[in-house]
Amino acid sequence: MALSYDEIRRIHRLEKNSSRLVEVEQEFYNDLHLFLLQEKSEYLDSLRDFSSTKSRDLSNLRRMVEEIFSLREKKLLNRALVASRTKDVDETHLAVQEKELLSSMLSLLKSHGTLLDSLFSDSSSIGQSGKDLNTLSVQILSQIPAFVGADMKEYGPFEKGAVVSLPLKIAKLLSARKLVEVKS
Repeated sequence: MALSYDEIRRIHRLEKNSSRLVEVEQEFYNDLHLFLLQEKSEYLDSLRDFSSTKSRDLSNLRRMVEEIFSLREKKLLNRALVASRTKDVDETHLAVQEKELLSSMLSLLKSHGTLLDSLFSDSSSIGQSGKDLNTLSVQILSQIPAFVGADMKEYGPFEKGAVVSLPLKIAKLLSARKLVEVKS
């Protein structure tokens, strides 16, 4: 289905007035891109005729498309949060690009959910999963000679570019001095 200015106005109105995602075609963003290219072309042609109507239309179109995008994004984030808790993934009314975004968000939320699981697990399982909450993984930004930390343990020497796991306090101190960069 080819998009029109009226169809975009309809989608915009429905997105604003509904808490649910409005049904769009799978190829909505591809169709929207083609429509916007056509509208930009017509706008450029209208400049030759000194017409301000097309300029106003393009400006209104841009505002509506940005708002549709923002509203759909918020609804998609909410859907991802619900799905991460309920494990019930609903992909209805989503364009192809939104399905990819939902999948990425669910993966990220699942990864983040392991933090909650590790908080309630016993300390022996934290060590097994490699998710010690008192250490940070950092990348060394410049060569650091061996030093003794506040816990009286020796750390280093570290070569530039190395990725190491350090106690939280030491990692924060080195990060504040711009000697390391925290890795996620």
